[in-house]
Amino acid sequence: MSKRNSQSSKTAARERLRQERERQAKRAKAKRQIIVAGSVVAVLAAAGGIGYAVVQANKPSHWEAAKDDKVVAPANTTGTDGTTVVIGKADAKKTLKVYEDSRCPICAQFEQTVGSTVKKDIDGGKYKIQYIGATFIDNKDNGEGSKNALSALGAALNVSDEAFLQYKTALYSTKWHPDETTDKFKDDSYLIKVAQTVPALKNNTKFQDAVKKGTYDAWAMAMSKTFDDNKDGVQGTPSFVMNGKQLTTSPPNQAWTVAEYNKVLDAALKA
Repeated sequence: MSKRNSQSSKTAARERLRQERERQAKRAKAKRQIIVAGSVVAVLAAAGGIGYAVVQANKPSHWEAAKDDKVVAPANTTGTDGTTVVIGKADAKKTLKVYEDSRCPICAQFEQTVGSTVKKDIDGGKYKIQYIGATFIDNKDNGEGSKNALSALGAALNVSDEAFLQYKTALYSTKWHPDETTDKFKDDSYLIKVAQTVPALKNNTKFQDAVKKGTYDAWAMAMSKTFDDNKDGVQGTPSFVMNGKQLTTSPPNQAWTVAEYNKVLDAALKA
């Protein structure tokens, strides 16, 4: 082989080697770019996931949002946002304010013991009642039952005063009222099941739709604020106010009996 041919072979070999190195370098660069791009995508995805989680965490709950929703007031109400609920004969001279929370076990005890007496007094025109619904028990366990039951009571009130009173009695009954630690009233299906025991609400699709759709959720929150902002000094339930004064048992903080209730109410009516 001539020196010239030998030199040409060596030059060609070096050129092939250079080209191979360039190809390998390009492949390595492309691989690095893919890895970097993948890492960026992963980081962005993670950041997006975290961002979404943060947004969801800071998103107001349904009931918090309901505070700002437009209030649909039930029929048979008056006042701002329909939060004045007065039931009884128009010619009854005095009004008993009744403050209650649907999950309150003492409210249930009162209804089971004295509720029929109150109903008889209202029907007889002895006095009217003004109902003020509270939801503070939900705050104790991050519950929803007080608010949901209050909304359902709004749906019952939209049917009639009588449906409201009968439904309230059913919710407080020994059969249906849950232990305070069990938030059964948060379930629409349970509230509708209780309503099936009330003649005016049984198979009442308008009532049921209102419960399922939360038609009166914003009203319930407005009513709850009425309790929170009350000027009667009421902080717990059940509480009763007539002539601007809270009515209490003697001694205070005892369970109401029919005899005690009649004695206290008669004194308040005469004052």
